[in-house]
Amino acid sequence: MPASSSSAPPLPRPATPPGIPPPEAHRMPSKLSYGVVCSSNINRSMEAHVVLGNAGLRVESYGTGTQVRLPGRSAMEPRIYRFGIPYEDMYKSLSANPEDEAFFVRNGVLQLCRRGAAVKKAPQRWQDMPSEFVAEHDVVIAFEERIFDAVIEDLQIREPTENFAPIHVICLDTKDNPLEAQKQGQVCLELCWRLEAAQDLVTEAPEIVDDFEKERMSHTPIKLLYQLCYL
Repeated sequence: MPASSSSAPPLPRPATPPGIPPPEAHRMPSKLSYGVVCSSNINRSMEAHVVLGNAGLRVESYGTGTQVRLPGRSAMEPRIYRFGIPYEDMYKSLSANPEDEAFFVRNGVLQLCRRGAAVKKAPQRWQDMPSEFVAEHDVVIAFEERIFDAVIEDLQIREPTENFAPIHVICLDTKDNPLEAQKQGQVCLELCWRLEAAQDLVTEAPEIVDDFEKERMSHTPIKLLYQLCYL
């Protein structure tokens, strides 16, 4: 059926292996709220959104870029959209003719748009979210150091909310391609299960992140950063 058909059935939610929760978290409701952040809210953060959501954790995803930038026919020709443009509209735009559709199927961008549309309506920009909404997150995981810095900078310039609660900001450095996003989505979930098991996150989170990095480094390179913020 053509992508532009209004009668197309809703896209099913992607089924991503959710990982095995530790015994103490098995069948327990998510104790923490997570925000996952990349640049355009279409690859790395969306992969984590699906993985954590399928595992039963409370999660929302965002981007910090000024625009949603998708890889085009060359590095000088990205496809650019505003945050808030529905994933479905991006899909239709990218598959408007057979030549474009074939190209964006090959480079995987259409699949990213389909996945996004199956999870939520449109990419959301972190900096544009109300402080009361952002402050509901206990943990924010950024998938690149510059995004980690942007999240921290944004939290520092916002007016404090009434509750002035801690937000644990973590960087899990991830290359911006679907394969690496898929690998790190599972790593992200493993880290989140450890955070879920903490009794006092403010005192335990730095050690949890440090120990997790050391353990993962024993068999695969991984870079983690941590900052405690309040909002």
